[in-house]
Amino acid sequence: MASEENARARAGEDPAQFRLTVVDQALRLFADKGYEATTVDEIAEAAGISRRTFFRQFRSKEDVIFADHESQLTQAAAYLAGARDGDPWEAVCAAVVQVFERFTQWREIAARRYQVVRRVPALREREIVTVFRYERLFTDYLRERLPESPDLARVQFTAAVTATHNYLLRRMVRGESDAGAADLRLELAAIPRGRGRSYDEEEMVVAVFPRDMPSRQVVDLLARQLGTLRPGS
Repeated sequence: MASEENARARAGEDPAQFRLTVVDQALRLFADKGYEATTVDEIAEAAGISRRTFFRQFRSKEDVIFADHESQLTQAAAYLAGARDGDPWEAVCAAVVQVFERFTQWREIAARRYQVVRRVPALREREIVTVFRYERLFTDYLRERLPESPDLARVQFTAAVTATHNYLLRRMVRGESDAGAADLRLELAAIPRGRGRSYDEEEMVVAVFPRDMPSRQVVDLLARQLGTLRPGS
C-alpha cells in the first residue's frame, strides 16, 4: 500500500485536494463493487491512507461521497460574504456559476457520483438535503442584502437557479450535453429577479387546462393569453 506521505504528496499538500483524492478512490470502488459492499478499510487502502486518517477526514462512507460539496459550500459562502457591492441577485448567479465551473473540472468524479447515488435510495435522500443547503445559503444571503424583497420571491429565485445548475450538470455527467459556464450564465439570466412588492389579487392569473394537454401547448397558450392582458381588462 502506498504510504500516507505519498498520498499527501500526490495531492500537493493541499487538504482540499487530498480529500478529493480520497473521494475519487472511494467512488471508483463504489462503482466497481457497490456502495454497501465497499468497506472503509478498502477505501483507505486505495487512497494510500490509514483508517485513522480516514476518520479524521470523514465521518462515514456517506460523507466521502459528498465531501466535495462541503468544499463547494464553503467557497460559495466565502464568495457571497465578500460580495457586498453590486446586484445581490447577480452575486448569487455568479456563485452558482463558480460551483458549476469547479464541478466541470472534476467531471469524472461528478459522473461517478451520479452513477452511485442513483442506485442507493439513502444517498439520493442525502443529495436532496445537500441541494437544500445550497438554496438556504443563497436565500439567507438575499434576505440579508434585500430585506425589503418578498421572501417568496427570494425563495423562488434561489430554487430556480439551483435547479437550473443541477439540470445542466446532470445532463453533462450523463454525457447528454457539453454545456459550459457560458450556457449556464445564459439560462440564469432568463430567470426573473424578485419583485420589489408583494403580489396582490389583481395581479394573479388562474388558468385551467386539460390534464393530457402537452406542456409545450400549455406554455404557448399561456404566452398568447398573457400577452393580451392589459391593466383593467
